[in-house]
Amino acid sequence: MKSRCIALDADGVLLDYNQAYAQAWQRAFGVRPEERDPSAYWAMDRWGVKRLEGEQLDRLRAAFDESFWSHLPAMAGAIGACQQLDTAGFELVCVSAIHPRYEAARLRNLQQLGFPIARVIATSHGDGSRSPKAAALERLMPLAFVDDYLPYLRGLPPRIHAALIHRQKRGSPNTGPELSLAHSHHEDLAAFATWWMKEGHEQYD
Repeated sequence: MKSRCIALDADGVLLDYNQAYAQAWQRAFGVRPEERDPSAYWAMDRWGVKRLEGEQLDRLRAAFDESFWSHLPAMAGAIGACQQLDTAGFELVCVSAIHPRYEAARLRNLQQLGFPIARVIATSHGDGSRSPKAAALERLMPLAFVDDYLPYLRGLPPRIHAALIHRQKRGSPNTGPELSLAHSHHEDLAAFATWWMKEGHEQYD
């Protein structure tokens, strides 16, 4: 039987890391930063924060703990999109570039929000010529993989449909010749789910 699996990135696709970043900053320093640019791709550009070093940087990093990774809010429309795909019989797996020690926290976060996801695969980060998620996706061999970070589409098996989410555009890495790595482009996960259900899956089922 063919796989009915769809692999989904977490931050920026399922979960709103940028909103959670402001919460982490508030936990570390007691003040929620002002929003500077809601169209910014990176959290540090979105919020009115400064680059830190030394003790202050250590304090911020300490806020990205088990509790932080257990309580990120959902991206708008993401839960409904996943429920739509799940109802249609697709198995959803989260493949996330997060440290493996937070894998269980990420799964707990998703399930508490109501995502129909029973498995998280943590791959850690990487910025090389091949996506740090590629090896996990080769083993999983889903029909499709959805991410919002173009470099993480590098080196994927060509049989996997690579879908790219284009969220906040300012400072986005989702530009240039490597856009050809994506087989389809979508505004958010809800747009992907609608397209996949109408026509996308027919190429892979």
